[in-house]
Amino acid sequence: MSFPWAEHYTPKHPAMQWIDEKLPLPRLVYNAIGAGYPVPRNLNYFWNFGVLAGLALVIQIVTGVIMAMHYGANTLVAFGTVEQTMRDVNAGWLMRYAHANGASFFFIVVYLHIFRGLFYGSYKAPREMVWLLGLVIFLLMMATAFMGYVLPWGQMSYWGAKVITGLFGAIPVVGEPIQTWLLGGFAPGNASLNRFFSLHFLLPFVIAGVIILHIWALHIPGSSNPTGVEVKGPQDTVPFHPYYTAKDGFGVGVFLILFSILLFFAPNYLGHPDNYIEANPLSTPAHIVPEWYFWPFYAILRAFTVDFFFIPAKLLGVLAMFASILLLFFLPWLDTSPVRSGNYRPTFKKFWWILIADVLVLGYCGGAPAEEPYVMISQIASAYYFAHFLIILPLISRFERPLPLPGSITESVLNRHNIKGEQDALPGMGADPQPSNAG
Repeated sequence: MSFPWAEHYTPKHPAMQWIDEKLPLPRLVYNAIGAGYPVPRNLNYFWNFGVLAGLALVIQIVTGVIMAMHYGANTLVAFGTVEQTMRDVNAGWLMRYAHANGASFFFIVVYLHIFRGLFYGSYKAPREMVWLLGLVIFLLMMATAFMGYVLPWGQMSYWGAKVITGLFGAIPVVGEPIQTWLLGGFAPGNASLNRFFSLHFLLPFVIAGVIILHIWALHIPGSSNPTGVEVKGPQDTVPFHPYYTAKDGFGVGVFLILFSILLFFAPNYLGHPDNYIEANPLSTPAHIVPEWYFWPFYAILRAFTVDFFFIPAKLLGVLAMFASILLLFFLPWLDTSPVRSGNYRPTFKKFWWILIADVLVLGYCGGAPAEEPYVMISQIASAYYFAHFLIILPLISRFERPLPLPGSITESVLNRHNIKGEQDALPGMGADPQPSNAG
């Protein structure tokens, strides 16, 4: 989106003028993430997570390519090549741990990015396509992460592949042929490892391509903001550079500090110890679990324990698990409230926090054994998850009375600053306690 007041790119050096004429890449960068891209002036640190997700993807691609140079996609050597990379390759341990923990950090920032979008109504018009492309990225991430988890060929890798691909076997008629086709046989083996490795290497570049579309779709309507009020003039915006490049730089610093703490002091904290045991098709682990970022969906899958008429419980669980994600694609049309930001929707804000708690409960139950009381809690939490989006959210949209919206982004910023300034001045300066209505 190019506002009329956006600063135009004017190269001064002859070399830059020549480049701009032949290949206007500097102009593209300038208009996309530079001073030529005006953005709302009130973005907070929750808008950092898109950049952090991009950084996490770069870390995954770089470390993944290096890991692939030493990996053998064969059941006889896969486990050994990973261990050899850890022990004998210079800085191989660093690449392996950075790749494994980078996946966890990638999902952390993406989950925060998604829940920020849920709270501030970033899925509402005119940004529906931004939301839909973001969900496509999320699905691609899940597929990539699952196939990557299989590659070390440890116990959890093997049995995770067997269980997850076995879900397709629950589909009537075509399920078992699909499962056999995915695995390249009747059980995980060489064919599975080869195709999973190929797709795991390819999909991050597909994700990068969809991210470009995601950013492109974002630049058409422009960024949302914490008030949910659209930009009305130049006073509502600031150039992306240097204001938000500096803000994002701070976020990147915090991200790298936390990532380094986990990487150097607790690199195996988020992993499963059984994956340091080589895959053994004759020895089933006592408790098969996927990686932690799949636990909420795994809990929904396991919540169905009873057949419903002619529909098996396993098929119901598979359908519910996929529906829990596909449901989010319809969110722009399920939430019909004209107000975007949860800051001005008091009832919506309360239920948003309940949804957060519900997803955390699902995550905890997904990582717990498939026994009581975890199964019952999973059933209750799963029921609420679907009720939140299909029943509660539409009802809130219809009956909620939102708070008055500010007239503009600038008005909300100035009112907040004036109120804070007057409150700070009260003890010693005797300022008027009534908030200013500037703007």
